[in-house]
Amino acid sequence: MAATVKRELQDIIQYRNAYFLAFSATTGYVCFGWEIGLIGGVIALPSFQEYFGLLSESASARASTSANIVSVLQGGGFFGALFSSYFGSRFGRKPVLLASAVIYLIGSIIQSTAGIGIVLGCRIESFVFLTFLRRYGSGFDVSFGATCIVWVNYSVSLNISPGQMQWRLPFILQIIPGALLLFCMFFQPESPRWLVEHGRYEEAAAALAYIARKDQDDDAVVLTLNEIRADFIGKHRLPLLTQFRKMGDSGPGTNAINYYAPEIFAGLGFSSISSTLFATGIYGVVKFIMTLITLAFIIESWGRKRSLIYGGLAQGTMMLWIGGYSGAHPNQGIVPGTYVSIVAIYLFGVFFCIGWGFTPLILGSEIAPGHLRTAAMSLATAVTWLFTYVIAQITPIMLDRITYGTYLVFGVASFIMAAWVYIFIPETTGYPLEDIKYLFEKDIIVRSLEDAPGGKIFIGKRPCCPRGEA
Repeated sequence: MAATVKRELQDIIQYRNAYFLAFSATTGYVCFGWEIGLIGGVIALPSFQEYFGLLSESASARASTSANIVSVLQGGGFFGALFSSYFGSRFGRKPVLLASAVIYLIGSIIQSTAGIGIVLGCRIESFVFLTFLRRYGSGFDVSFGATCIVWVNYSVSLNISPGQMQWRLPFILQIIPGALLLFCMFFQPESPRWLVEHGRYEEAAAALAYIARKDQDDDAVVLTLNEIRADFIGKHRLPLLTQFRKMGDSGPGTNAINYYAPEIFAGLGFSSISSTLFATGIYGVVKFIMTLITLAFIIESWGRKRSLIYGGLAQGTMMLWIGGYSGAHPNQGIVPGTYVSIVAIYLFGVFFCIGWGFTPLILGSEIAPGHLRTAAMSLATAVTWLFTYVIAQITPIMLDRITYGTYLVFGVASFIMAAWVYIFIPETTGYPLEDIKYLFEKDIIVRSLEDAPGGKIFIGKRPCCPRGEA
């Protein structure tokens, strides 16, 4: 045990530049998670509603206004995703990250001091560039950022008297992760893959050597550089399945909970703002912990396909339970069944992290060949933002008009997503990135069913192409 710990510490010391690089880039995802969790708690504060005159509106008008406040941000994400491919390929990863951090900070400062019109405008601007940042982060970082902000929202509701500072403080504090990103990324090298793509092989070797803390002529550095160069030699067709697979990221209801969790908990019987924000904070902690477990153990041991199938079926079941309970017990206050439904929401977060939370990000980046990965992820992310906009726009209206039917819609969507993966997505775990493209070239349904739990029942003895040919 002691020898293992010593060896791990030696590896951390040896590759400290790589760890610092990963930390620097993924602080952008902390900013992204902060933005996701911020607005739902802020618009639930009576001080925010009073300042902007929302308290005098009818329930339907308030739902429409909330939808516009939240969904307008997704427009920035949509255009940011489309432009990220061009800017990232044209100018490099590091300059784009630095520019994104600067513009994010400018938007955050203006949001902290301006009225609603400028706040929304600058949040659109921030989300355009946060979409660039999202491409270089991980699920852990977005969960960490979202968890931090929900507890900030809860704290201001308890400890700051109603007024402008109560709802402005969460905007002010988002400057911290943005400043950290700008500072840390300033000292990092450019992406070796981008340098290779642009024929700057000497700089790519230097960047790899810096990250690994080895000489440029070290065997490991030379081998890695040659593998990257080989990846850009062949030109392969872009798998269109990436686009359709990414649509699922916003379909199962997770963004509805991310943005409107206080309203959802209020609908289950919570009467005070502080209690709904506290319940939202617990939801954030549950997702954060499950993100760590999923990324550390589940994705690689279960594989991409099983994670998506099991997660989709389980989260769909939780949504159906919540919908059934809400339909059978409308406006009943807190009863024993309420706590079961609250647990169901938390379990939804658990199953979402296991399956559709972060596995699609990994799978989407694996499917596309190296020279098309930037464009593929930009297009896929744009589709995700388009559907996120739809979810953010319709959720408060659905909660107001069809109430419990909202959860039934999301539950059915989860089952459809799981069925899609079962039939059309083969397992990619264990394949080199350079070979994954072959999984989608022929007999894709047969291969996908072969990889699915119990799938051989449907294909019988019909063989797929041998694994060695992939």
